[in-house]
Amino acid sequence: MTNPPTEPNVSAIRDAARPPVADRAAFQAELDRLRVREKAHTREGDAIAAARRRLPMVEVDPQTPLTGAHGPVPLIDIFDGRSQLIAYFHMWHTGRPAAEQCEGCTFSTAHINELSYLNSRDVSYAVFSEGPYEESSRYRDFMGYTAPWYSVPPDSVDRLIADRHFGILVSYLRDGDKVYETYWNTSRGNELMSPSYGLLDLTVYGRQEFWEDSPEGWPQRWGSRGGQFRLDGRPTAQWSRLQAGRDDDLGAMPDGWTACSCSLHTVPPAGATN
Repeated sequence: MTNPPTEPNVSAIRDAARPPVADRAAFQAELDRLRVREKAHTREGDAIAAARRRLPMVEVDPQTPLTGAHGPVPLIDIFDGRSQLIAYFHMWHTGRPAAEQCEGCTFSTAHINELSYLNSRDVSYAVFSEGPYEESSRYRDFMGYTAPWYSVPPDSVDRLIADRHFGILVSYLRDGDKVYETYWNTSRGNELMSPSYGLLDLTVYGRQEFWEDSPEGWPQRWGSRGGQFRLDGRPTAQWSRLQAGRDDDLGAMPDGWTACSCSLHTVPPAGATN
């Protein structure tokens, strides 16, 4: 079994600068001033969500085929009888080992487990993976993902991606036998999938990423091009699965597919170690 890496940044954090110490009253006074801005931020988020609910929508072919455990499945069936569907389009590097799979998609998808609250609002959720189902579903099993998992066959990519890229989060509405796309986002727009980031934002040292506006002496080690989601050459969440004895062998590349040749595989993966 591969030995797990030691936790990074321990000495950097424990030796880092600290905020000034204040009594309870002074602390609360500063927090009360910040709370005004936090509430304004919340209200602006509410207003943006209201505008989002008023967007127009675009029709999508409801019979667009995806691939599931039992073969082809039309898009409309993935609603599972509900009126709405949220789909995360997971990047996939065909023919590459688990350690070289998308660290950002692994980070986001690893947080999605409990779907009953979405279902109670008549919303289904699914992962639409790039690449072959046979390979990516073994990754799903290795990671222990519980969300419904499908792959997007090559002939369906243009119909669903529509000049965008994998890594998008998309909302759909079903109206009878028709399907419409109502919203999509990507990059930092996907952060709402990952409560780890929201929780880190509540801590004194934040995400510890270079771009953050932090005081002098605060630990900042992680970049924002994938390295923040990797540890010792792998997506961070893989280490606990390996330690639990799970097999990360994705098997042979399925017939008819060619190995991924994106930039990740012409330069060392972000955050990789020798």
